[in-house]
Amino acid sequence: MNFDCVPKAWLRALLAAFLTCAMQTAARADTDTGMLEAAQQAQPEVIRSLQHMVSIESGSNDAAGLQSMADYVEIRLRALGAKVDRRKGTTGPAEIITGTFSGSGTRRVMLMGHMDTVYPAGTIKDQPYRIEGGRIYGPGIADDKGGIALVLHALQILKDAGWGDYAQLTVLFNGDEEIGSPGSGQLIAALAAQHDYVLSCEPTPTRPEALLLGASGTGTVWMDVWGRASHAGAAPQIGRNALVELAHQLLQTEDIASSVPGTQLNWTMAKAGLVRNQIPEHATAIGDLRLVDADDFERIEAALRERVRNKRVPGTETSIRVERGRPPFAAGAAARALAARAQAIYAEIDRPLALIEQTGAATDAGFAGSSGKAAVVESFGLAGSSYHARDEYIMIDSIVPRLYLMTRLLQDIGRSR
Repeated sequence: MNFDCVPKAWLRALLAAFLTCAMQTAARADTDTGMLEAAQQAQPEVIRSLQHMVSIESGSNDAAGLQSMADYVEIRLRALGAKVDRRKGTTGPAEIITGTFSGSGTRRVMLMGHMDTVYPAGTIKDQPYRIEGGRIYGPGIADDKGGIALVLHALQILKDAGWGDYAQLTVLFNGDEEIGSPGSGQLIAALAAQHDYVLSCEPTPTRPEALLLGASGTGTVWMDVWGRASHAGAAPQIGRNALVELAHQLLQTEDIASSVPGTQLNWTMAKAGLVRNQIPEHATAIGDLRLVDADDFERIEAALRERVRNKRVPGTETSIRVERGRPPFAAGAAARALAARAQAIYAEIDRPLALIEQTGAATDAGFAGSSGKAAVVESFGLAGSSYHARDEYIMIDSIVPRLYLMTRLLQDIGRSR
């Protein structure tokens, strides 16, 4: 062919297509066929595990359901050869299950997931486990029972392959993630600081699948207004209406986050008064706080205190209290390198893997990364959607790729020195 007469744009497109094809061919040549076949063979068992776990309703405040889930994962971890520790969290009904394995390598790796869901007992009657159109539905199936299934079956594949290239491998499943991990966060932070890598197994979006490199920290803001009670009909003028003052303060602080870049505050709950015919002496509001820098807890509190000095109702007093929740999560250089390795592994099976820089949702990766010692990456769980909503589901076609990713990445970490 005489290329002199071919349009340059066409040549560039042809070259790009050739390079893409070459790269995909090279990637497929690097595919670990043994691990891929093992993942394919494991899929039916993963589905059975999902069905079993979904049948155990385990809302964050359901003590009986959480105990049943803890029993289940303890049995599974012991069958894998783990030394299992089972303890109560520092608050609430949930338990924390940790399983530890000792190997012959040099790296220390931690895998995380959570046993609790947002769904109250009885939800499964209205939203039963079912398979339909390439999806498996069930309360909590993606968030996060899919993550637990992934961990258990990936470790089974590696055990069957005789893999032990790690100094220590720790698995942690907590039961209070959906309410902020108040009873397990400190333990997560302490254990993560003893490891080189932490792979957290919250679900991934469906299209494209992804890993998460950043998530907001959380806090709760309390605003209390005190006034003076009086008869609403006979003598309203001698009262100091705390409800009116609260409304004023909510309106004048609704944009407070703009003064502290990277924060987000939304007032979500309010309460005032005891009876209809009394000027209320007390009113309170609660706000949801999100931030990307831990120092912003102090900044937003200071900004709020300054703003509420401006009163509408004389004689009222307004107080602000900020309660810290999860710390923000931000992947460091080592974590980003780990995520890039994960992308390369997914390319081996010709599957794209996106990297999400930031989400407003919170995750226990914030606790895991709080010391800065471990390389932490989030969202190694199964692909799914409708989390915390009706008809939550996972995609069946994500099971094999995600098992392949987890097993290959753990092998890759073990080989690194």
